[in-house]
Amino acid sequence: MIEIVEKKNCSGCNACFNICPKNAIKMKSDKEGFQYPIIDLEKCINCGACERVCPVINQKKKTEGRKVAIAAYSRQEENREESSSGGIFEELAKKIFEKDGIVYGAGFDEYLNVVHKPVKNIQELQELKGSKYVQSDTKTTFRKVKELLEEGRTILYTGTGCQIAGLKNFLKKDYTNLYTCDIICHGVPSPKIFQKYKEKIEEEIQGKTKDISFRNKANGWNQYSIQLTMKDGQEYRQLGAKDPYIQLFAQNYTLRPSCYDCKFKGLDREADLTLGDFWGVEKKYPKFSDDKGTSLILVHSKKGEELFEKIKNNLVYQPNCDLDFAIQNNPCIVQSVKINPLRENFFNDFGKMEFDELSKKYLPKENHIKKFKTKVLNQLSLLKRKIIKNK
Repeated sequence: MIEIVEKKNCSGCNACFNICPKNAIKMKSDKEGFQYPIIDLEKCINCGACERVCPVINQKKKTEGRKVAIAAYSRQEENREESSSGGIFEELAKKIFEKDGIVYGAGFDEYLNVVHKPVKNIQELQELKGSKYVQSDTKTTFRKVKELLEEGRTILYTGTGCQIAGLKNFLKKDYTNLYTCDIICHGVPSPKIFQKYKEKIEEEIQGKTKDISFRNKANGWNQYSIQLTMKDGQEYRQLGAKDPYIQLFAQNYTLRPSCYDCKFKGLDREADLTLGDFWGVEKKYPKFSDDKGTSLILVHSKKGEELFEKIKNNLVYQPNCDLDFAIQNNPCIVQSVKINPLRENFFNDFGKMEFDELSKKYLPKENHIKKFKTKVLNQLSLLKRKIIKNK
Protein backbone atom coordinates (compact mmCIF):
# COMPACT_ATOMS: atom_id res chain seq x y z
CA MET A 1 0.00 0.00 0.00
CA ILE A 2 1.02 3.59 -0.49
CA GLU A 3 2.69 5.23 2.49
CA ILE A 4 3.54 8.94 2.66
CA VAL A 5 6.73 9.08 4.71
CA GLU A 6 7.73 12.55 3.51
CA LYS A 7 4.97 14.95 2.57
CA LYS A 8 7.05 16.43 -0.23
CA ASN A 9 6.50 13.12 -2.05
CA CYS A 10 2.72 13.56 -2.36
CA SER A 11 1.20 16.10 -4.72
CA GLY A 12 -2.38 15.40 -3.63
CA CYS A 13 -3.53 14.50 -7.17
CA ASN A 14 -6.08 11.91 -5.87
CA ALA A 15 -5.01 9.17 -8.28
CA CYS A 16 -4.61 6.63 -5.46
CA PHE A 17 -7.99 7.58 -4.01
CA ASN A 18 -9.64 7.15 -7.41
CA ILE A 19 -8.08 3.78 -8.25
CA CYS A 20 -8.58 1.87 -4.99
CA PRO A 21 -10.93 -1.07 -5.81
CA LYS A 22 -12.18 -1.29 -2.22
CA ASN A 23 -12.55 2.44 -1.49
CA ALA A 24 -10.04 1.95 1.29
CA ILE A 25 -8.38 5.34 0.72
CA LYS A 26 -9.74 8.66 1.90
CA MET A 27 -8.13 12.04 1.32
CA LYS A 28 -7.87 14.01 4.56
CA SER A 29 -6.49 17.47 5.28
CA ASP A 30 -3.53 17.90 7.59
CA LYS A 31 -3.03 20.89 9.90
CA GLU A 32 -1.67 22.94 6.98
CA GLY A 33 -4.81 22.32 4.95
CA PHE A 34 -3.39 19.94 2.33
CA GLN A 35 -4.98 16.57 1.57
CA TYR A 36 -3.09 13.28 1.89
CA PRO A 37 -4.25 9.66 1.49
CA ILE A 38 -5.31 7.81 4.63
CA ILE A 39 -5.76 4.03 4.31
CA ASP A 40 -8.43 1.99 6.09
CA LEU A 41 -6.41 -1.14 6.88
CA GLU A 42 -9.54 -3.21 7.41
CA LYS A 43 -10.65 -2.59 3.82
CA CYS A 44 -7.21 -2.69 2.18
CA ILE A 45 -6.40 -5.92 0.27
CA ASN A 46 -2.75 -5.01 -0.43
CA CYS A 47 -3.26 -5.09 -4.21
CA GLY A 48 -0.64 -2.38 -4.76
CA ALA A 49 -2.79 -0.37 -7.20
CA CYS A 50 -2.29 2.84 -5.21
CA GLU A 51 1.50 2.55 -5.40
CA ARG A 52 1.48 1.77 -9.12
CA VAL A 53 -0.73 4.75 -9.97
CA CYS A 54 1.21 7.37 -8.00
CA PRO A 55 2.77 9.85 -10.47
CA VAL A 56 5.54 10.77 -8.02
CA ILE A 57 6.63 7.15 -7.51
CA ASN A 58 6.09 6.22 -11.17
CA GLN A 59 7.27 9.18 -13.20
CA LYS A 60 7.02 9.06 -16.96
CA LYS A 61 7.37 11.93 -19.35
CA LYS A 62 6.37 12.17 -22.96
CA THR A 63 8.50 13.83 -25.58
CA GLU A 64 7.67 14.08 -29.26
CA GLY A 65 10.51 16.08 -30.78
CA ARG A 66 11.13 19.80 -30.81
CA LYS A 67 9.25 21.95 -28.31
CA VAL A 68 7.17 24.71 -29.90
CA ALA A 69 6.58 27.97 -28.01
CA ILE A 70 3.85 30.35 -29.14
CA ALA A 71 2.78 33.80 -27.90
CA ALA A 72 -0.94 34.30 -28.38
CA TYR A 73 -4.17 35.93 -27.32
CA SER A 74 -7.80 35.55 -28.33
CA ARG A 75 -9.24 37.93 -30.93
CA GLN A 76 -12.43 38.02 -28.84
CA GLU A 77 -11.90 41.03 -26.55
CA GLU A 78 -14.42 39.96 -23.90
CA ASN A 79 -12.83 36.54 -23.57
CA ARG A 80 -9.37 38.05 -23.22
CA GLU A 81 -10.58 40.59 -20.67
CA GLU A 82 -12.14 37.88 -18.48
CA SER A 83 -9.09 35.60 -18.65
CA SER A 84 -5.92 35.67 -16.57
CA SER A 85 -3.70 36.11 -19.63
CA GLY A 86 -4.65 35.66 -23.30
CA GLY A 87 -7.94 33.74 -23.24
CA ILE A 88 -6.59 30.58 -24.91
CA PHE A 89 -8.47 28.22 -22.57
CA GLU A 90 -11.86 29.35 -23.89
CA GLU A 91 -10.74 28.95 -27.50
CA LEU A 92 -9.64 25.36 -26.77
CA ALA A 93 -12.88 24.61 -24.94
CA LYS A 94 -15.03 25.83 -27.84
CA LYS A 95 -13.48 23.21 -30.12
CA ILE A 96 -14.25 20.48 -27.59
CA PHE A 97 -17.86 21.65 -27.26
CA GLU A 98 -18.23 21.47 -31.06
CA LYS A 99 -17.70 17.71 -30.70
CA ASP A 100 -20.33 17.52 -27.93
CA GLY A 101 -17.38 17.13 -25.59
CA ILE A 102 -16.82 17.95 -21.93
CA VAL A 103 -14.19 20.20 -20.36
CA TYR A 104 -12.80 19.61 -16.86
CA GLY A 105 -11.04 22.28 -14.86
CA ALA A 106 -10.82 24.09 -11.53
CA GLY A 107 -13.85 26.04 -10.32
CA PHE A 108 -15.68 26.87 -7.09
CA ASP A 109 -18.25 24.72 -5.31
CA GLU A 110 -21.17 26.16 -3.34
CA TYR A 111 -18.86 26.82 -0.36
CA LEU A 112 -16.22 28.54 -2.56
CA ASN A 113 -13.82 25.63 -2.20
CA VAL A 114 -11.77 25.07 -5.35
CA VAL A 115 -12.68 21.73 -6.94
CA HIS A 116 -12.36 20.09 -10.35
CA LYS A 117 -15.67 19.98 -12.19
CA PRO A 118 -17.06 19.32 -15.69
CA VAL A 119 -18.75 21.86 -17.99
CA LYS A 120 -20.62 21.14 -21.21
CA ASN A 121 -21.08 24.51 -22.91
CA ILE A 122 -19.64 27.99 -23.24
CA GLN A 123 -22.04 29.43 -20.64
CA GLU A 124 -20.89 26.96 -17.97
CA LEU A 125 -17.24 27.52 -18.92
CA GLN A 126 -17.33 30.85 -17.07
CA GLU A 127 -17.05 28.81 -13.85
CA LEU A 128 -13.63 27.51 -14.85
CA LYS A 129 -12.06 30.63 -16.37
CA GLY A 130 -9.33 32.55 -14.57
CA SER A 131 -6.52 31.49 -12.25
CA LYS A 132 -7.31 29.80 -8.94
CA TYR A 133 -4.54 30.43 -6.42
CA VAL A 134 -5.66 27.52 -4.22
CA GLN A 135 -5.03 23.79 -4.63
CA SER A 136 -7.97 22.19 -6.42
CA ASP A 137 -9.56 18.95 -5.20
CA THR A 138 -9.93 16.61 -8.20
CA LYS A 139 -12.33 14.41 -6.18
CA THR A 140 -13.61 11.44 -8.28
CA THR A 141 -13.15 13.14 -11.66
CA PHE A 142 -10.54 10.60 -12.84
CA ARG A 143 -13.10 7.80 -12.52
CA LYS A 144 -15.79 9.79 -14.31
CA VAL A 145 -13.43 10.81 -17.12
CA LYS A 146 -12.59 7.15 -17.76
CA GLU A 147 -16.29 6.26 -17.99
CA LEU A 148 -16.92 9.08 -20.47
CA LEU A 149 -13.90 8.19 -22.59
CA GLU A 150 -15.05 4.57 -22.78
CA GLU A 151 -18.43 5.87 -23.97
CA GLY A 152 -16.66 7.74 -26.79
CA ARG A 153 -17.07 11.29 -25.43
CA THR A 154 -14.36 13.85 -26.22
CA ILE A 155 -12.71 15.26 -23.09
CA LEU A 156 -10.38 18.18 -22.40
CA TYR A 157 -8.90 17.85 -18.91
CA THR A 158 -6.97 20.82 -17.55
CA GLY A 159 -4.97 21.09 -14.34
CA THR A 160 -1.53 21.26 -12.82
CA GLY A 161 1.27 19.06 -14.12
CA CYS A 162 0.89 16.60 -11.23
CA GLN A 163 -2.87 16.32 -11.79
CA ILE A 164 -2.42 15.54 -15.49
CA ALA A 165 0.27 12.96 -14.66
CA GLY A 166 -2.03 11.40 -12.05
CA LEU A 167 -4.88 11.18 -14.56
CA LYS A 168 -2.66 9.60 -17.22
CA ASN A 169 -1.37 6.98 -14.76
CA PHE A 170 -4.92 6.25 -13.66
CA LEU A 171 -6.18 5.75 -17.23
CA LYS A 172 -3.25 3.42 -18.11
CA LYS A 173 -3.65 4.03 -21.84
CA ASP A 174 -3.72 6.90 -24.33
CA TYR A 175 -7.28 7.62 -25.45
CA THR A 176 -7.57 9.32 -28.84
CA ASN A 177 -10.60 11.27 -27.56
CA LEU A 178 -8.72 12.75 -24.57
CA TYR A 179 -6.90 16.09 -24.74
CA THR A 180 -4.92 17.36 -21.77
CA CYS A 181 -3.62 20.79 -20.87
CA ASP A 182 -1.48 21.70 -17.87
CA ILE A 183 -0.40 25.10 -16.59
CA ILE A 184 2.85 26.85 -15.79
CA CYS A 185 2.51 26.52 -12.03
CA HIS A 186 4.20 28.57 -9.30
CA GLY A 187 2.82 26.15 -6.72
CA VAL A 188 -0.52 25.48 -5.02
CA PRO A 189 -1.46 27.35 -1.81
CA SER A 190 -3.30 25.83 1.13
CA PRO A 191 -7.12 25.88 0.94
CA LYS A 192 -7.23 26.54 4.70
CA ILE A 193 -5.09 29.65 4.32
CA PHE A 194 -7.42 30.96 1.63
CA GLN A 195 -10.55 30.30 3.69
CA LYS A 196 -8.98 32.14 6.64
CA TYR A 197 -8.14 35.09 4.40
CA LYS A 198 -11.64 35.14 2.87
CA GLU A 199 -13.30 35.08 6.29
CA LYS A 200 -11.16 38.02 7.43
CA ILE A 201 -12.19 40.09 4.39
CA GLU A 202 -15.85 39.22 5.02
CA GLU A 203 -15.52 40.23 8.67
CA GLU A 204 -13.98 43.58 7.77
CA ILE A 205 -16.59 44.62 5.21
CA GLN A 206 -19.53 42.79 6.78
CA GLY A 207 -20.43 40.76 3.72
CA LYS A 208 -20.62 37.22 2.36
CA THR A 209 -18.50 36.34 -0.68
CA LYS A 210 -20.36 35.48 -3.88
CA ASP A 211 -17.54 35.54 -6.42
CA ILE A 212 -13.73 35.63 -6.49
CA SER A 213 -11.31 36.81 -9.17
CA PHE A 214 -7.66 36.14 -8.39
CA ARG A 215 -6.45 37.99 -11.51
CA ASN A 216 -8.71 40.97 -12.16
CA LYS A 217 -7.20 43.05 -14.99
CA ALA A 218 -9.01 46.36 -14.39
CA ASN A 219 -5.58 47.94 -13.81
CA GLY A 220 -3.93 45.94 -16.58
CA TRP A 221 -2.36 42.50 -16.92
CA ASN A 222 0.93 43.48 -15.28
CA GLN A 223 -0.84 45.18 -12.34
CA TYR A 224 -3.55 42.62 -11.68
CA SER A 225 -5.76 42.66 -8.57
CA ILE A 226 -7.53 40.12 -6.42
CA GLN A 227 -11.24 40.88 -6.11
CA LEU A 228 -13.91 39.42 -3.82
CA THR A 229 -17.49 40.37 -4.68
CA MET A 230 -20.08 40.11 -1.91
CA LYS A 231 -23.69 39.00 -2.23
CA ASP A 232 -24.87 42.53 -1.37
CA GLY A 233 -22.72 44.04 -4.14
CA GLN A 234 -19.81 45.23 -2.01
CA GLU A 235 -16.33 44.60 -3.41
CA TYR A 236 -12.89 44.09 -1.97
CA ARG A 237 -10.20 44.76 -4.56
CA GLN A 238 -6.48 45.08 -3.98
CA LEU A 239 -3.45 45.00 -6.25
CA GLY A 240 -1.69 41.65 -6.08
CA ALA A 241 1.52 43.48 -5.15
CA LYS A 242 -0.20 44.80 -2.00
CA ASP A 243 -2.65 42.07 -1.06
CA PRO A 244 -1.41 39.90 1.85
CA TYR A 245 -2.79 36.60 0.50
CA ILE A 246 -1.15 37.06 -2.90
CA GLN A 247 2.11 38.17 -1.30
CA LEU A 248 2.27 35.19 1.06
CA PHE A 249 1.74 32.99 -2.00
CA ALA A 250 4.34 34.85 -4.06
CA GLN A 251 6.88 34.71 -1.24
CA ASN A 252 6.44 30.92 -0.96
CA TYR A 253 4.98 30.62 2.54
CA THR A 254 1.72 28.88 1.70
CA LEU A 255 2.59 26.25 -0.91
CA ARG A 256 2.22 22.49 -0.65
CA PRO A 257 5.51 20.77 0.42
CA SER A 258 5.76 18.92 -2.91
CA CYS A 259 5.76 22.24 -4.79
CA TYR A 260 9.26 23.09 -3.57
CA ASP A 261 10.59 19.97 -5.29
CA CYS A 262 8.07 19.54 -8.09
CA LYS A 263 8.58 16.42 -10.20
CA PHE A 264 6.50 17.79 -13.08
CA LYS A 265 8.45 20.86 -14.17
CA GLY A 266 10.42 21.04 -17.39
CA LEU A 267 9.79 20.96 -21.10
CA ASP A 268 9.01 17.23 -21.31
CA ARG A 269 5.46 16.92 -20.01
CA GLU A 270 2.61 14.45 -20.18
CA ALA A 271 0.09 17.10 -21.22
CA ASP A 272 -0.61 17.82 -24.87
CA LEU A 273 -0.37 21.57 -24.25
CA THR A 274 0.94 23.85 -21.52
CA LEU A 275 -0.57 27.30 -20.91
CA GLY A 276 0.79 30.20 -18.87
CA ASP A 277 1.63 33.89 -18.83
CA PHE A 278 4.18 35.11 -21.35
CA TRP A 279 5.68 37.69 -19.00
CA GLY A 280 7.95 40.23 -20.69
CA VAL A 281 6.65 39.32 -24.14
CA GLU A 282 6.52 42.98 -25.22
CA LYS A 283 10.33 43.27 -24.90
CA LYS A 284 10.82 40.65 -27.62
CA TYR A 285 7.61 40.92 -29.61
CA PRO A 286 6.31 44.52 -29.45
CA LYS A 287 2.94 43.77 -31.04
CA PHE A 288 1.94 42.21 -27.68
CA SER A 289 2.60 45.40 -25.68
CA ASP A 290 -1.02 46.43 -24.93
CA ASP A 291 -0.96 45.11 -21.29
CA LYS A 292 -4.19 43.15 -21.79
CA GLY A 293 -2.64 39.70 -21.38
CA THR A 294 -0.64 37.35 -23.56
CA SER A 295 -0.47 33.59 -23.15
CA LEU A 296 2.51 31.35 -23.66
CA ILE A 297 1.54 28.07 -25.33
CA LEU A 298 3.93 25.11 -25.28
CA VAL A 299 3.02 22.31 -27.68
CA HIS A 300 4.13 18.83 -26.57
CA SER A 301 2.32 16.32 -28.77
CA LYS A 302 0.65 15.63 -32.11
CA LYS A 303 -2.72 16.06 -30.43
CA GLY A 304 -1.54 19.39 -29.04
CA GLU A 305 -0.53 20.49 -32.55
CA GLU A 306 -3.90 19.35 -33.90
CA LEU A 307 -5.82 21.33 -31.29
CA PHE A 308 -3.75 24.47 -31.83
CA GLU A 309 -4.28 24.28 -35.60
CA LYS A 310 -8.03 24.28 -34.99
CA ILE A 311 -7.97 27.47 -32.90
CA LYS A 312 -5.19 29.52 -34.49
CA ASN A 313 -7.50 31.52 -36.78
CA ASN A 314 -9.22 32.84 -33.64
CA LEU A 315 -5.90 34.12 -32.24
CA VAL A 316 -3.34 36.85 -32.66
CA TYR A 317 -0.18 34.80 -32.34
CA GLN A 318 3.56 34.63 -32.85
CA PRO A 319 4.81 31.13 -33.77
CA ASN A 320 8.26 29.75 -33.00
CA CYS A 321 9.01 32.11 -30.13
CA ASP A 322 12.36 32.23 -28.37
CA LEU A 323 11.91 29.52 -25.76
CA ASP A 324 14.95 30.55 -23.73
CA PHE A 325 13.52 34.07 -23.49
CA ALA A 326 10.16 32.71 -22.32
CA ILE A 327 11.85 30.59 -19.63
CA GLN A 328 13.98 33.52 -18.49
CA ASN A 329 10.82 35.56 -17.87
CA ASN A 330 8.81 32.69 -16.38
CA PRO A 331 11.31 30.27 -14.78
CA CYS A 332 8.48 28.24 -13.19
CA ILE A 333 8.31 26.46 -16.55
CA VAL A 334 11.42 24.47 -15.67
CA GLN A 335 12.20 24.91 -11.98
CA SER A 336 10.54 24.78 -8.58
CA VAL A 337 10.37 27.83 -6.36
CA LYS A 338 12.56 27.91 -3.26
CA ILE A 339 10.97 27.24 0.09
CA ASN A 340 10.67 30.27 2.33
CA PRO A 341 13.02 29.70 5.31
CA LEU A 342 10.25 30.85 7.67
CA ARG A 343 7.57 28.55 6.23
CA GLU A 344 7.64 26.13 9.18
CA ASN A 345 7.30 28.98 11.65
CA PHE A 346 4.47 30.43 9.57
CA PHE A 347 2.42 27.22 9.73
CA ASN A 348 3.19 26.77 13.42
CA ASP A 349 1.58 30.17 13.98
CA PHE A 350 -1.22 29.48 11.51
CA GLY A 351 -3.44 27.69 14.04
CA LYS A 352 -2.86 30.31 16.74
CA MET A 353 -3.15 33.65 14.95
CA GLU A 354 -5.71 35.57 12.93
CA PHE A 355 -4.92 36.09 9.26
CA ASP A 356 -4.04 39.77 9.65
CA GLU A 357 -1.67 38.95 12.51
CA LEU A 358 0.02 36.29 10.40
CA SER A 359 0.49 38.58 7.43
CA LYS A 360 1.82 41.43 9.56
CA LYS A 361 4.33 39.13 11.21
CA TYR A 362 5.64 37.40 8.08
CA LEU A 363 5.39 39.93 5.29
CA PRO A 364 8.33 42.37 5.16
CA LYS A 365 7.54 45.79 6.49
CA GLU A 366 8.39 48.93 4.56
CA ASN A 367 12.00 49.90 5.07
CA HIS A 368 11.59 53.42 6.45
CA ILE A 369 15.33 54.04 6.65
CA LYS A 370 15.76 53.19 2.97
CA LYS A 371 12.77 55.37 2.10
CA PHE A 372 14.24 58.27 4.12
CA LYS A 373 17.64 57.90 2.43
CA THR A 374 16.00 57.94 -1.01
CA LYS A 375 14.07 61.07 -0.11
CA VAL A 376 17.23 62.82 1.14
CA LEU A 377 19.21 61.84 -1.97
CA ASN A 378 16.43 63.14 -4.22
CA GLN A 379 16.38 66.43 -2.31
CA LEU A 380 20.18 66.74 -2.56
CA SER A 381 20.03 66.03 -6.29
CA LEU A 382 17.37 68.71 -6.72
CA LEU A 383 19.43 71.20 -4.67
CA LYS A 384 22.52 70.39 -6.76
CA ARG A 385 20.63 71.12 -9.98
CA LYS A 386 19.42 74.46 -8.57
CA ILE A 387 22.96 75.47 -7.56
CA ILE A 388 24.32 74.61 -11.02
CA LYS A 389 21.46 76.54 -12.64
CA ASN A 390 22.11 79.64 -10.49
CA LYS A 391 25.79 79.61 -11.41
